Amino acid sequence: MTTLSCCDDARAATVSRRRLLATGAAGAFAGLAGSQLDTGLAFAADPAYSGDVLVLLSLRGGFDGLSAVVPHGDAAYYTARPGIGVPKAQLIGGDSFFGLNPGLAPLLPYWTGGQLAAVQAVGQPAPNRSHFSAMEELERAAPGTSIRTGWLNRMLGSLGTSDVFNAVAMGTAMPARVLAGPAGYLGITSVDKTQLNGDQADRPIAATMAALYEGAPAALERTTSQLTGALAQAAKLRAAGYAPANGAVYPATELGGALRDVARLIKSGVGLMSATVDSGDWDMHENLGVATPGKRMFDQLKAFATALAAFAADLGPDGLRRVTVVTISEFGRRVTQNGSGGLDHGYGNAMFVLGGGVRGGKVYGRWPGLTAADLRDGDLAVTTDYRAVIGEILRARCGVGDLASVFPGVTTSSLGVTTSR
Repeated sequence: MTTLSCCDDARAATVSRRRLLATGAAGAFAGLAGSQLDTGLAFAADPAYSGDVLVLLSLRGGFDGLSAVVPHGDAAYYTARPGIGVPKAQLIGGDSFFGLNPGLAPLLPYWTGGQLAAVQAVGQPAPNRSHFSAMEELERAAPGTSIRTGWLNRMLGSLGTSDVFNAVAMGTAMPARVLAGPAGYLGITSVDKTQLNGDQADRPIAATMAALYEGAPAALERTTSQLTGALAQAAKLRAAGYAPANGAVYPATELGGALRDVARLIKSGVGLMSATVDSGDWDMHENLGVATPGKRMFDQLKAFATALAAFAADLGPDGLRRVTVVTISEFGRRVTQNGSGGLDHGYGNAMFVLGGGVRGGKVYGRWPGLTAADLRDGDLAVTTDYRAVIGEILRARCGVGDLASVFPGVTTSSLGVTTSR
């Protein structure tokens, strides 16, 4: 087997001739990008896309929706969490039944302003307490089928992509399974670090690749030109620099940096249609803490809210009108706290939706209750399929007409979380 390789002292990556022939334009040079760039390329195009930029924020580790969107109107909540339940007096932005954790205070203006909403008791069709398996199913989003692609890749395929900057996995060198498939995507750790591994003045790998594939069959030549084109576009962005607008100050965290770069791409006009961002460390089996500064859950929620609020401020009202942010997590946490002051893996959860088309300031979804008879094996029951919520957003804000191709067998929700464009 003939192999093409480029390597530096830190890493070697190879692309086999068999893989080139088998995949053609679909990501043939993914390995050549090393740790900074991972691409999958497709050539169906819809340059007239006018839908929202969908930003998918994955809260990895099992987000505890009951700590974030607190059902203070359900007495069983406080019975189950005597040491970590958030007192009603500390809640913000609430109503007669729900309230937000005070750690989310940076997002309160968007809640009261009607751009931020929550959905409670949401999740996958069946419980799955394995991080790996649950996240795989969450991102594949086609249980009971043989479909292996990610739902976001299927969405992109239905809309058509013409450039690798149409879809970006930001802040990670390896895009999540949600982007797996033939439609185009770009995975980068940051805009300013986007470069071909080992490419230097005395070792011009990108230029050599372009020369090597000049005159090659169209699928291979186009793959190379799109890869080198993406590198050239990133170089222009890097040279131009970036200053957040409207007084936005991003926290010096991975999430803050990733959202800053997403805002940068949105405002640069590179054609971004969707971006994925990871926010980890939500797996709090112990010492979740009370809702005060210095405690794990409070501090994590505050860091999350600070980064997301900076993103919204940076975009400004006009920019936010064409963006929808939605959060997902592989599962929720148990209703009852454990002996270590934390929460083990559970089922039902909460999602946040932020954007200019959001009917915000309220909690959506049917509440199942937290008494023993209402629980699903000790967990918050799921009354709304997360795919139905996202499907509503895709149809109303992103112009996806054929939702069955994205979420087979799922009917969009009628919650009315978002307005139509």
